[in-house]
Amino acid sequence: MRLVVLALGGVLLAGPLAAQSGDAEAGRALAGQCRTCHGLDGRAQIPVAPNIGGEPASYLAAQLRAFRSGERVNEMMSVVAASLTDAQIDDLAAWYAAHRPVATLAADPGAAPELCAACHGADGLAVVEDAPHLAGESNIYIETQLKAFRSGRRESAVMGPIAQDLSDAEIRAVADWYAAIGFEIAPP
Repeated sequence: MRLVVLALGGVLLAGPLAAQSGDAEAGRALAGQCRTCHGLDGRAQIPVAPNIGGEPASYLAAQLRAFRSGERVNEMMSVVAASLTDAQIDDLAAWYAAHRPVATLAADPGAAPELCAACHGADGLAVVEDAPHLAGESNIYIETQLKAFRSGRRESAVMGPIAQDLSDAEIRAVADWYAAIGFEIAPP
């Protein structure tokens, strides 16, 4: 896989995202509407949905707000997020963030996709707060998202330029690497 060096101009060095003040127990009550796709614990139940258990609350809240505002579009998530208040978003984010992701890497970590591991970790557990975990995601989900970044259907100042330089084979290799990692979500 080609190594691409990307100057981020402080995007990832700006520090953690704003702290969320959600109520995890209130979020658990709301999570019933999320369980069909993401599970009550945040483990995806269908291949086109991501695992969200153990993601930082700030990341989850930002994604829900992006779906609600139309900045990010998904047939299901845009509808669900449209009805959520800021407090409900913070509560859901607090609930799912309270879980602990556990990754089991069977392969040599040195074989991890170097470009991806810098933010998403060799074991698929993100090392940057505003990057999602990729451990145990379905290769279908990862491939779909990378191709959306590459085509511009999904926008990101960081991921857009990275994905533009990836071939279909490189995208598949990344997707297969992270999908092969053993993944569990420990309860809060």
